[in-house]
Order: sequence, then C-alpha cells, then structure tokens
Amino acid sequence: MRNQTAPPRRIVLTGFMGSGKSTVGPILAARLGWQFIDVDNVIEAEAGAAIAEIFARHGESAFRDREHATIARLAASDALVLALGGGAIEREDTRTLLLNAPGTLLVHLEVELNTTLARCSGTENTRPVLADHSNLATRYERRLPLYRTAHISVRADTLTPEQVADAVLEAAGLNRRID
Repeated sequence: MRNQTAPPRRIVLTGFMGSGKSTVGPILAARLGWQFIDVDNVIEAEAGAAIAEIFARHGESAFRDREHATIARLAASDALVLALGGGAIEREDTRTLLLNAPGTLLVHLEVELNTTLARCSGTENTRPVLADHSNLATRYERRLPLYRTAHISVRADTLTPEQVADAVLEAAGLNRRID
C-alpha cells in the first residue's frame, strides 16, 4: 500500500505476461476518464517493427534502452494509465523512475505462473518464451521480487478484469466509477 496523501496523476501497471495489464488498463482509464497507453504498442509503432523483431535485430539491451526512454517520456504525462511490458521492471533505472516519480502509482498485477500459461496459451508465435517452460519459470521467479517492489500489488488470478480494476482504484484511493 502507499502512503501518499495526494491522489495519483498516473497509474502504471506492471506484472508478468498474462497478468492483465493490457486488459485492465483500458478499464481503469475509462473509469477515470484518463488515457490508456500500452508501452509495447508505442515501441512497435515508433520502430515500425514487432517487439520480437526488435529483439532479433538489435538485441535485448538495445530494446531495453528504447523501452526505458519510451517509459520515461510517457510517464511524464498526467491522467494516464500506462501498461508496461513484462520485462520493463528488470531494469533498475526504470524501476527507480516509476517508484520515485511524484504522482506515479506503480501497480503490480500478480498472477501465478500457471495462470500465465493458461491465459497465454495459443500465443506462442508472438510470445516465443512460452514454449520454453523452464526458462519461463526462471524468468518469472527472477522478476517476481522486482514486481513486488511496486507501490501496491493486486492478486489477479481469480478476479475478473473489472474486479481487478475495482481493487486498483480502491487501493489507489480513486473510488470513482464510471458505468
């Protein structure tokens, strides 16, 4: 939980693939009357290539540099719900930026690895890491403590996207709901 008295001006969603960031984000944005942006979509549009292509052509380090710059630029906006890619949290300067930026609420949508596998089944072509379950488990275990540094965490395994949005708004002290 957070101890800020002022309500957040932006909400940043983090979590492992399949946690619901891209599904819950638009719901939160609609309820708040804010804009929703998925960082991966912005990167792909600006690069003119899919994330997997950027990784293949330039490597993970170059992708993470681009990702950090994109997040830093977007996170300067107000009235924004921002969904991060699952690996963005691994970069320390990205975590530090999001945890310390005034008005930013970093929210971890936590799911078990089995939930990820169930929700992402069939997307192996766009998410090649899914095919390698042992590597996926290692990646999940490495990221979990980093995700948990977020201002708040919401267990999303058994909740509907609307219920996750309710929990985020409640924890953020933004109980306005637009139906």
